[in-house]
This record gives sequence, C-alpha cells and structure tokens, in this order.
Amino acid sequence: MIHAEISIYPMATKTTSASFYIAKAIESIENIENLKYEINPMGTILESENMDVINIATKQMTESVHNLGISRVEVVIKIDSRKDKHQTGKEKLESIKKHLN
Repeated sequence: MIHAEISIYPMATKTTSASFYIAKAIESIENIENLKYEINPMGTILESENMDVINIATKQMTESVHNLGISRVEVVIKIDSRKDKHQTGKEKLESIKKHLN
C-alpha cells in the first residue's frame, strides 16, 4: 500500500488565500480509479496500491492549478510505500492510537 501526503502551494496569486486553488486541485482527482484521498488542514492524503496512480494524481493536481492561470506551483509530497503488509490509512491511525494514553 502506498500513502502520500501532498501539499499544493500556488505562487503569486492575488490573495493570501489558497483555498480556491486547493479545492480545484482536489476536484481534479475525484474520479481517478484506485485512488482514495482525504483532505486535512495542511494537505491531502493519497492512498493507492499503485505508485503510478499517486503520480497521476500529483500531476493532475499540479496541472489543474496551472490551468487556473498560476504560472508557478510548489508541490511538497511525502511518500510511504510499504510492501510487507497491506494497511489502510485508517488502520495506521488505529495502530498509533492504541499506544496513546
């Protein structure tokens, strides 16, 4: 299972708010097969069995912001690729929570 956290930063917009651009980037991946995603205040978590799907999502999110007239987009992506066992994002959280007091 592959988990990735992606953060999109449109540069040189007319406002300090990036929420419109981020929403459009997320909309661009809604119909990608074999991809699950979850948004959070700091980025978007992508989940797939296939690294190519993660790469397609990253490309689509970036291009969607460019297509809105933004000439420069910074993308930060962190990837966890695990082959020894199948574990969803929800299961990863449950594993951590069992160690919390």
